[in-house]
Amino acid sequence: MKYFFASIALAMAVLRASAQVSVELVLDQEQFLPSESLPVAVKITNRSGQQLHLGAEANWLTINVESPERGAVIKTGEVPVLGAFDLESSQIATKRVDLQPYFALNRQGRYKITATLRIKDWAMQVPSAPKNFDVIGGAFLWSQEFGVPSTANGTPEVRKYTLEQANYLRSQLRLYLQVSDPAETRVYKVVALGPMVSFSQTEAKVDRLSQLHVLWQTGAQRFIYCVAGPNGTLLKREDYDCFTSRPRLTVNDSGDVQVTGGTRRLQPVEMPVIRPPNELPPTTK
Repeated sequence: MKYFFASIALAMAVLRASAQVSVELVLDQEQFLPSESLPVAVKITNRSGQQLHLGAEANWLTINVESPERGAVIKTGEVPVLGAFDLESSQIATKRVDLQPYFALNRQGRYKITATLRIKDWAMQVPSAPKNFDVIGGAFLWSQEFGVPSTANGTPEVRKYTLEQANYLRSQLRLYLQVSDPAETRVYKVVALGPMVSFSQTEAKVDRLSQLHVLWQTGAQRFIYCVAGPNGTLLKREDYDCFTSRPRLTVNDSGDVQVTGGTRRLQPVEMPVIRPPNELPPTTK
């Protein structure tokens, strides 16, 4: 009987703590490709009326991922959450982490994320509500192996660029880039390049620096041009319109890739600054 009452007391304490301090998980999207970056924001709200000291212990915040069919997802590392801070009453703190490097999320299916906040001064735990997401498959479009030059003038490492399209939320096609080894047993990065249309004829070329250039259509007259490095980092992004001619990728004799045709849209930072009359310098005769 004493264990029964102890369990009730513990449950009531957790409920009181949850009313004073809450934990919420926020995802920017609900569908991801296997091994795609999975950023999650953990929002902690303090309504306790007193200051909280958080982040000093390694287990102050734990994040777990589960699959309804296969149970707990294998962890490949500890999520980096360490970092002491104080959270005043009526304040909200947000901890942002990318779960992809620390969980084996390379299989399609439904998953669930949960977070647990441990408040050492109160000897209490505050769980979050679960957050669901899906890992979906992509349709192969194009791939090419390339070499990454060795810094020690040794044998270059061989990697592979792969372009895939996925029907995000069954209503929007998205273009994805994957950088992996040739057998795709090791995936270095998966990044969403942007939306695309079903009739798009995606162009892809690798230049002499092993950088990938991609040009694809996103609307009736709009195209997007991206350049990615061997590690999957996006180096350039430009918008083009095909008012008079369609943009295309061309390679010159030096192995450099460039866009020919089309009309490039100016970026906001490239727009001329229009100053109001009262800020113009006085005219001189």
